[in-house]
Amino acid sequence: MRFLKLLLFLLVMLVGAAFAVMNAEQVHLDYYFGAAEIPLSVILLGALCAGAFLGIMASLSVLAGLKRENAALRRKAQLASQEVSNLRALPIKEN
Repeated sequence: MRFLKLLLFLLVMLVGAAFAVMNAEQVHLDYYFGAAEIPLSVILLGALCAGAFLGIMASLSVLAGLKRENAALRRKAQLASQEVSNLRALPIKEN
């Protein structure tokens, strides 16, 4: 398994290096505070990282809601289990 992870990591690095070499031309980037000449691969990598960050932040809000719901359901299940235990402890009344 460790060898497979290493192989996958090396493959990703190789593809990344090939991507950087193929997109090495300089691009003029204008932003609010100025302008810069930056390689296209750096701009694309920045956009990828920004998108990943925003995606993680969006999924964290969903994850927090699911954890809250899970905790509430666990409390309800614990309460139901305790109620069943209490009912089993009661003696049976015969008419």
